[in-house]
Amino acid sequence: MKVGIDTFGCDNGRSGLGSYVLSLVNSLPQDKSVVYDLFGSEVDRYTYTRSKDYGFTSVNLPDSLACERLWHSFRVNSFGKRNAYDVILYTAGARILPRKFKVPGVAVVNDIVSSLFERSGDRWLRSSIRKGLSSADCIIAASEFIKDDLERCGVSPRRVEVIYNGINHSLFYPAESVEPEGSVIDIKPFAIKKPYLIYASRVQNEGKKHVELIKAFSLFKEKTRLPHRLVIAGSEGPYIDAVRKAAVSSCAASDIFMTGYFPHENFPELYRNAEACLFPAVNEGVGLPVLESMACGLPVACSSAGALREIAGDNALYFDSDNIGEMASAIERIVSDSDLRERLARQGIQWSRKFSWEKTAAQTSALLQDVASLRHGRA
Repeated sequence: MKVGIDTFGCDNGRSGLGSYVLSLVNSLPQDKSVVYDLFGSEVDRYTYTRSKDYGFTSVNLPDSLACERLWHSFRVNSFGKRNAYDVILYTAGARILPRKFKVPGVAVVNDIVSSLFERSGDRWLRSSIRKGLSSADCIIAASEFIKDDLERCGVSPRRVEVIYNGINHSLFYPAESVEPEGSVIDIKPFAIKKPYLIYASRVQNEGKKHVELIKAFSLFKEKTRLPHRLVIAGSEGPYIDAVRKAAVSSCAASDIFMTGYFPHENFPELYRNAEACLFPAVNEGVGLPVLESMACGLPVACSSAGALREIAGDNALYFDSDNIGEMASAIERIVSDSDLRERLARQGIQWSRKFSWEKTAAQTSALLQDVASLRHGRA
C-alpha cells in the first residue's frame, strides 16, 4: 500500500501543524507492506523527512495559500492517481482540502473549525472546507471537542475517529535538577533569567488571549511585587501588533519577553526551568503545550474553554480567560501555593504518560490502511 502525506498548509514546520507532521512522520510504524510518500512545496523536502528515509514528491506552486487551495480543488486527485497513492492523509484538513476525493482521503483536523469559520470572511472558502470535510472518507479529530464542533458546523462526515496528538517522551521529561532562582538560562539564541512563567503559542488571533494574559500578569506583578517574568514563545502571526502594544504599555513591560519563533526541540529546557505553564487560549482543540509541560513536571494553569479540560483532566488549575482578575489570581496561586504546585506537577507527569506519538502514529497508520481497503474493496 502506498500512502501520500500532504504537507501543504503546515507553515513549513514552524507551527503546531508543522510539529504534528514532523512528530507523526518520525513515529510511523515500520511496515514493509506500507510505503509513505510525502508531498508539498520543494522548500519542505527535508523539513519532515530529515530523520526518516521516506520519499518526497515536490509540487511546483507559487508560495501562496490561495494557489495551494486551487491546486487541491482541481489537481490533487489526478496527482494522487498519477503517483499511485492508495490513500492520502491531508494533515491540514481544516485549511486545505479538495471538495471531492477520487483517491481515498483522510482529513486531520487539529483546529476548532467553528473558530476558523468565524475569522474567515470568505464564504466560498467556508463552503469548500465544509464540503471537503463532509466528503472525506474519514476525519481524524484531535479531541472529542473537535468532533462535536464539526457537527455543530454542519459537517456531515462519513466517519470521524478521535486520535489524540502524542508527546515525545524522549524530549519532554522531568529534569533531575534545575538551575536555582536568579540563574540565567542559556537556550540559544536566548538567555532568560529565572524565575519565569511560560506561554507557548503562536501569536495568531484574539482567541489565543495573549493580550488578556499580559493584563493579568501585570495585575499579578502590581499586587505581589514578585520577580517573575512572562515568556511568550511562539511564531509571530497576524495578531502580533496588538500583543506588542499591550506588552509595551504594561507596567511590567521590562518583565515580558517575546521570543518569536522558538525551535520545538528547545522547548523541553524552557519548560523544565519555568515556574509554571500558563495557557489562556480559548479556541484550542489540541493543547499540546499543556501536555508537554506536564510531561516536564511543570504545573499548569489554563483556560477552562475549548478542549483543554478534556486534554488536561483534573491535573490543571483552570480560569476564565476573559476575567482578568481571576486569571491574575490563578497566576498568584500557582506561583505561591507549594502544595498545589507539587500536586499538579505529580499528577501531570502521570497523566501525560497516556499520550505518545508512537500510539498516535500506530492508530493513524491502522486507520489509513482500513480506509484504503474499504474504498478499494467497494470499487
